[in-house]
Amino acid sequence: VQLQASGGGFVQAGGSLRLSCAASKRTYSMGWFRQAPGKEREFVSAITLSPKLTYYADSVKGRFTISRDSADNTVYLQMNSLKPEDTAVYYCAADRRPRRVSTKSDDYDYWGQGTLVTVSS
Repeated sequence: VQLQASGGGFVQAGGSLRLSCAASKRTYSMGWFRQAPGKEREFVSAITLSPKLTYYADSVKGRFTISRDSADNTVYLQMNSLKPEDTAVYYCAADRRPRRVSTKSDDYDYWGQGTLVTVSS
């Protein structure tokens, strides 16, 4: 399964961006992780296939919204009220197994290339 991420960019604090990740094949869970300079990769959000359950890190809850398209092959991350601390390379990931969503990167089978999000203060 190949994942193609897009949508990163430069935005001022308080602004919005939408990330997209297109998968070559439907998978069970799709999600986003991010990695800021000098920090470990961290879980951001994930969504399951059916039912469409969503999960968020506390740091983005209420500001970010994850969704999947009707074909379930593309996942979106709408990011609002962006903060400088959201600056990171964002990676989409997919887990092929129908199980409880994991916040651990090791539990994901497929990864897209990163897309850089820069939020200026």
